[in-house]
Amino acid sequence: MKEYLLPTRVVDYKGVVNAEALYKKKAFYGIHNSDDSTWHEYTKLEDKGSYIVLDFGKEMHGGIRILTGWIYYATCKVRIRFGESLGEVNSSIGEKNAVNAHSPRDFETIITASGDLTIGQTGFRFVRIDVLEEKYVHFINIFCENNIFKKKPIYTYNGSDKRIKDIFEVAKRTVDLCSASGYIWDGIKRDRLVWVGDLAPEIMALTSIYGRLPLIERSLNLGKKLAPLPKVMNRIATYSAWWIIILADYYKEFKCGDFIKKNLSYLVGLIDLFDDLIDKNGNLNPNYRYLVDWPTKDTPDEEVGIRTIFIMGLNSAIYLLNEFGLNTYKAEKVKDKFLIKPLTVTCKKQVIALKYFALGKISDEEYNMLIDGRAKGFSTFMSYYILSAIASRNKALAIDLMKEYYGAMLDRGATSFWEDFNMDWLEGSGRIDEIDLTKKDIHGDYGAFCYVGFRHSLCHGWSAGVVKFIKENCK
Repeated sequence: MKEYLLPTRVVDYKGVVNAEALYKKKAFYGIHNSDDSTWHEYTKLEDKGSYIVLDFGKEMHGGIRILTGWIYYATCKVRIRFGESLGEVNSSIGEKNAVNAHSPRDFETIITASGDLTIGQTGFRFVRIDVLEEKYVHFINIFCENNIFKKKPIYTYNGSDKRIKDIFEVAKRTVDLCSASGYIWDGIKRDRLVWVGDLAPEIMALTSIYGRLPLIERSLNLGKKLAPLPKVMNRIATYSAWWIIILADYYKEFKCGDFIKKNLSYLVGLIDLFDDLIDKNGNLNPNYRYLVDWPTKDTPDEEVGIRTIFIMGLNSAIYLLNEFGLNTYKAEKVKDKFLIKPLTVTCKKQVIALKYFALGKISDEEYNMLIDGRAKGFSTFMSYYILSAIASRNKALAIDLMKEYYGAMLDRGATSFWEDFNMDWLEGSGRIDEIDLTKKDIHGDYGAFCYVGFRHSLCHGWSAGVVKFIKENCK
């Protein structure tokens, strides 16, 4: 659904008169006679070089609806910048990797007198408008037009722990924003795609909050449609394994045989495909792309993580085949090949957690690696798996570490959870909703791989898997 929201704060401005008028909602139409006798009811940007920076209070998904009165000579060229942080909204393309990737967030356009214009389609909290011509502009209102998934929840966290409640609400908002457009997107600023592996924690969150949803089944069907066999989903072989894991988890939750039956033939075809991914000696086929998560990329534990995901996928396939009376021989034989080589983990917590879910157990040494350094080394994508593996031995510690990890993002101003978060980023860094030049910019100065600097998505659906952990473990 769409909702129209006024800014909660004017962060900064130059050449602006009556900025506070933007806090008062007026009619949804332009005004022709906002001349010098009536302009005081509106906000005026006086001339070239004038600008205003607005804070809408929380992460939003969409654009801005600009209602204008008089503009000297009818039109005016402006520059509009959207940002998930104050650093991003004040940046230029190329600065700290600020980009217009996937959804344009920094561009010039024309606004008109007596206008009602909706501009932008991205993820943002902040908006900056700069006047680029020697003209003045009267703004009646500048609304955020926010797109968000709305449905009555079947579960919310109603416990007494405020920190857990805040984490739940922000995780819920994250997945609601990513689910507003008919499919489950990974991100709203950048990755506006159905990434099948990333669906796993997103669907955990959605089913925990809302139950069975057509949105989920539509997204899973799209993943299959876009990857007819022998293609792998999203060109990442492990994502095809995640599709089976999700399918089995979904069936366990809702016993939705009608949906599963439509997918069984594809599932059987995936087992044949997995057989080609690994040879009789347990070596992975190098002609395919694999991914555990970004922090594991190119590390010694990556291959073990890949194997555990396939083992989880084949366990899920065997479960579904048994449920529907189909032969499991091929799936069991393929699984045996993924188990030929030892699953030895050196340091990555998410890989230890995946090993726990694949095999049902981990060693004392591996558990100690999981909790060593507390929340350091956690992964937003794999948070449910890491926290659940810890909770299998110490639920109170797992809850405490969840509060430490996700709470640190909240303390830096997060109103939705991020693509990645590293506890090491906390030292010497500031908040995303403040400008403090004495501190590191936690948005613009960090990141890795495809999310360096301001390209880093601060509303990423895969970070919402923590919702299921809260539902299962927090009272």
